[in-house]
Amino acid sequence: MCTYRPVFPRSPRVTVNVPPTAASRAAEILSRPLALNGLTVPNRIVMAPMTRNFSPDGIPGEDVRSYYARRAAAGVGLIVTEGTYVGHASAGESDRVPRFHGDEQLAGWAAVAEAVHQAGGTIVPQLWHIGMVRKQGAPPYADAPAVGPSGLRLDGTEGTGNAMTRRDLDDVIGAFAEAAAAAERSGFDGVELHGAHGYLIDQFLWSGTNRRTDAYGGDPVARTQFAAEIVAAVRATVSPEFPVLFRYSQWKQEAYDARLAETPEELEAILAPLAAAGVDAFHASTRRYWAPEFDDSDLNLAGWTKKLTGKPAITVGSVGLDGDFLRAFAGEGAEVGNLDNLLDRLERDEFDLVAVGRALLQDPEWAAKVLGGRLDELTAYEPTALQTLS
Repeated sequence: MCTYRPVFPRSPRVTVNVPPTAASRAAEILSRPLALNGLTVPNRIVMAPMTRNFSPDGIPGEDVRSYYARRAAAGVGLIVTEGTYVGHASAGESDRVPRFHGDEQLAGWAAVAEAVHQAGGTIVPQLWHIGMVRKQGAPPYADAPAVGPSGLRLDGTEGTGNAMTRRDLDDVIGAFAEAAAAAERSGFDGVELHGAHGYLIDQFLWSGTNRRTDAYGGDPVARTQFAAEIVAAVRATVSPEFPVLFRYSQWKQEAYDARLAETPEELEAILAPLAAAGVDAFHASTRRYWAPEFDDSDLNLAGWTKKLTGKPAITVGSVGLDGDFLRAFAGEGAEVGNLDNLLDRLERDEFDLVAVGRALLQDPEWAAKVLGGRLDELTAYEPTALQTLS
């Protein structure tokens, strides 16, 4: 006898898409690894370079090692060190800013790199020459003159320094290449060239300070020649897989409305020779990462950089805070900012990495809190954070 058992059709499986919380979304998006040439950065968080003035005689000590290692241990994927002077007498103006030449200085930096690696992070030094910003008689080499493309200050007036000769150009190009080679020997994971904020390389890029009539001045491509030769010299000195980053900006100190390029076409004319010379990634410095760079597009400077060059791009500018960095210089704090806009841009691949400055200066655990979904534990920035290496 057969017993009849009715068969009911199965109801279709219904998938409910639950919107992720802000905390879990930030953790998921920022935790993705990224390849920069031969380096794999474990996540998308970068520590932005910030001058600290805690290296007497240009030597980073135990406090500097601990400062960087704490942030690596808390989950920062890539640390870009504070600016370090290359081996040219006119490169800097302080004996408390670290130098990237000299036996004691390089031994100190090798210890920093080792400490960061032991903490699970990656690290690149930022190589720096300040050019005409240098004050007459400033240490560490008081007799060295300021030098620049045309001997002009950032305000366009004649300074107390010198327009660079062919020999000066060669000496500085060599100093950058030697510093990059020293970085690789010392165990660093790459280098960043400081071409932003009105310092020497940027003084060549910007028409406001570059009035040369030789091959290094004139149109945007010619003004890029010096920077491109530095990149090429560095690229030729280090291993092929060693990442070379290049930081640039439109704005300059004391000239916040200055612009290298008024259109995407002008920006491409500047960036293309640098990419061709060997830049692996660009670090596009802005005061507010959410600000559109050109009309008729919401792309920021890093977004345009990636679109025009095809290279990975790092965005920076008040990440995690509610106002730009000038408030810090004025002695003001900043409240914790919303990350939704940043995450939206990362998800649509506008840029690849996010450099964090003051928020990470205030809180060494910032990356751990964000990657761990603990956004409610983030703390507001206070200017007192500038006074110590916490």
